[in-house]
Amino acid sequence: MQHSIPPLFKQGIPALVKLIVCLSISAALMLIDFRFKALDPIRDQLNWVLRPLEYGMQIPRLFFETSSDYLTSRATLAKENEVMKQRQTELSLLANQSELLRVENQNLRQLLSLQKEVPYKTLPVEILYNPTNPISQRVIIDRGTVDGLKLGNPIANDSGILGQVVRLYDRSAEVSLLEDRDFAVPVQVARNGLRAAVFGAGRGNLLELRYLPVASDLEVGDILLTSGIDGVYPPGFAVAMISRIERNVDKNTSNVFCVPVASINRHRQALALLYDPQWDARPSTSIQENAPGRRQTRARGMQ
Repeated sequence: MQHSIPPLFKQGIPALVKLIVCLSISAALMLIDFRFKALDPIRDQLNWVLRPLEYGMQIPRLFFETSSDYLTSRATLAKENEVMKQRQTELSLLANQSELLRVENQNLRQLLSLQKEVPYKTLPVEILYNPTNPISQRVIIDRGTVDGLKLGNPIANDSGILGQVVRLYDRSAEVSLLEDRDFAVPVQVARNGLRAAVFGAGRGNLLELRYLPVASDLEVGDILLTSGIDGVYPPGFAVAMISRIERNVDKNTSNVFCVPVASINRHRQALALLYDPQWDARPSTSIQENAPGRRQTRARGMQ
């Protein structure tokens, strides 16, 4: 059975007429849809059918955008994390430096107070470094002959004697500390005036009082002061405190061990005592009176 061709599509009808008819039909359908929403059910059905296809076609684009955002965020976070770590390190260094400056400032104030107490000249010094010799307990300071430093000048801080200049250069000097092996300082016991000599026994070891008989009037906690009889150290400076006494009655000897009163390996600032016994033979009254009492209090605390 053959269908007849619609009159609109038959040959002989002008194309302009066909175009006008199609446009009229389209306009009528648009007007009906706009006024009466007649095509909404059809549109909803088509949208329901085509929506999965639309989502499926958007998957590659969504995956690319998500991956790009993830990688960008990860790179940004890694960079920010690196910047924060660097800033944290800088702040930590600044905090440590601030604490160091605070401690140095406190130490300098104490040295300034000591300078006002002593009646002779002093010279501020700073410890530069330790020599490479691992056996000796020595340090290099930033003062030398051009600054008026002399061989044998004592080095001290506000707590007591640290050591003595043993080698001189133009602008630096080598200082042997109390712990240096066989380094000797003539001392006397603050409690009874008993004279002796305290010797270093090496890095990390206790100082020793040698050549003392068993009957020597010594007690744990006694403070040892410089006696001044050697003409090198001014009298009245604290040197060490007796921490242990071992008496050997059979040999009539005493092994006396001491700890330095001054903190040998703590601060970098100290004072060189430009002491001349010919002119500065009289010790400072404030040092003689204050040092023993101050050290005795510390000794009782350490016991």
